[in-house]
Amino acid sequence: MAQAIPQTMTAIEIAKPGGPEALKPASRPVPQPGRGEVLIRVAAAGVNRPDVLQRKGGYPPPPGASDIPGLELAGEVVALGEGVETWRAGDRVCALVTGGGYAEYAVAPAAQCLPVPQGLSMVEAAALPETFFTVWSNVFDRGGLKAGERFLVHGGSSGIGTVAIQLASRFGARVFTTAGSDEKCRACEELGAERAINYREDDFVSVVKEAAGGCDLILDMVGGDYIPRDVSLLSPDGRLVFIAFLGGPKVELNFSQVMVKRLTITGSTLRARDVPFKAAIAANLQARVWPLIEAGQVKPIVNRTFPLAEAAQAHALMESSAHIGKIVLTV
Repeated sequence: MAQAIPQTMTAIEIAKPGGPEALKPASRPVPQPGRGEVLIRVAAAGVNRPDVLQRKGGYPPPPGASDIPGLELAGEVVALGEGVETWRAGDRVCALVTGGGYAEYAVAPAAQCLPVPQGLSMVEAAALPETFFTVWSNVFDRGGLKAGERFLVHGGSSGIGTVAIQLASRFGARVFTTAGSDEKCRACEELGAERAINYREDDFVSVVKEAAGGCDLILDMVGGDYIPRDVSLLSPDGRLVFIAFLGGPKVELNFSQVMVKRLTITGSTLRARDVPFKAAIAANLQARVWPLIEAGQVKPIVNRTFPLAEAAQAHALMESSAHIGKIVLTV
């Protein structure tokens, strides 16, 4: 028998911008699905760097989005908005959302939902959407990575990094990465990186040039003083894609190399893109990546889970960078 949908739920609010302690459990009305949306009873929600930025006041939700943090979740569909024909109540899904994941219930566009892959738990499924959508969009669509190309991803032990390593290597690229400890480097190589460079001890430019002669594509979430080093490492017609600037967005750069080597420098954010854009990514993931997950060839790497009420502790771990892979809240 289907469970009744309550009128209120527990959600995590940002009481005011600040540290992890700004995250507080609160009672909120259960949202109602609009046209093209589904209501999901959340079982687990992924924790991501944009959530931390939002908590600090630096990444406000787009107009119309929930102010509750959380960009990805997994759970059970419990109600359908008008016009939804692709899902039914009881379906197990994971979803990319613009906010609202840190809660017992959340709404998601039906087109941004994907089935929970066979063999995966809800916790593992909640670790999929944000990182897999981001990697597919920036590495394969925007970055145009092809088999045989040389690919460098910074922050290889992060949620994004662990997915980028796996997908790029499975699709035939030579994969290099940077990470902050020997333990993290070993984990990256076990996931498929040809070489993981401990950036605290070695110069990634020298190591990759010696091993591969250069790079065709770099996915950078660091920025700062990495930017001129990235440019020097790229081969002719190389591409540099930014998805974050943990080291800062401003740097002095000699653009003559960009012109002489015909480089492409680009970047993107995903949260504010419209539903059709994200739906196209979802379709590609279901067709080309979900079979790899179900075959056990690609997997989400979950480092640790926390109960929803301990979201502050989850954020503290995220900011410590002591983890390898994803952090997930359980509901």
